[in-house]
Amino acid sequence: MGFYDDRILPHLINLTCGMSVLEPLRRRTCEGLSGDVVELGFGSGLNVGAYPETVTRIAAIEPNDRGWKIAADRVAGSRVPIDRAGLDGQRLPFDDDTFDHALTTFTLCTIPDLAAALSEVQRVVKRGGTLHFLEHGNAPDESVRRWQRRLEPIQKRVAGGCHLTRDIPGVLADSGLTVETIDRFYQQGTPKPMAAMNLGVARIPLVE
Repeated sequence: MGFYDDRILPHLINLTCGMSVLEPLRRRTCEGLSGDVVELGFGSGLNVGAYPETVTRIAAIEPNDRGWKIAADRVAGSRVPIDRAGLDGQRLPFDDDTFDHALTTFTLCTIPDLAAALSEVQRVVKRGGTLHFLEHGNAPDESVRRWQRRLEPIQKRVAGGCHLTRDIPGVLADSGLTVETIDRFYQQGTPKPMAAMNLGVARIPLVE
């Protein structure tokens, strides 16, 4: 990582993704989680206060050391035990069927090989378990999508490889997950190219 990505970007993400308007969305996303959960893209721990009481452990996947340091106070104050258990969502260091559920928030936009990461989620989460997600992505309106395509090269440079145009429901379905619930909307107070949200739950198939 370069100086910007390593030292500056984690603080910017902590500020922008830590806006109070997103807290209710994080709580909605975490509803229904229980048992052992693997969280891809733990970042600075902004979901810590949203975990329901039914969650017993969080295995945090976070590649950035600075982001993990920013999360230190949240991790220390968490009711749920949290371990930094891996660095790369594309190669998870766990046995098959280790977790009850998985969680991603504002993470799927940046993973280079998203198909590999979703395959890994399905490998380490037990059959019938779920992936809970809150992700921005491809807008439902063509006029907004045009702006997303124009802005994406800049966004990728300044936001750690973040894509604006990923079709989140599509990539989940293409990976073999079953999208059971999804709420698609524009987040108020955010420019529309960055505000097309996908909040929902996708289920791991019962059989491969």
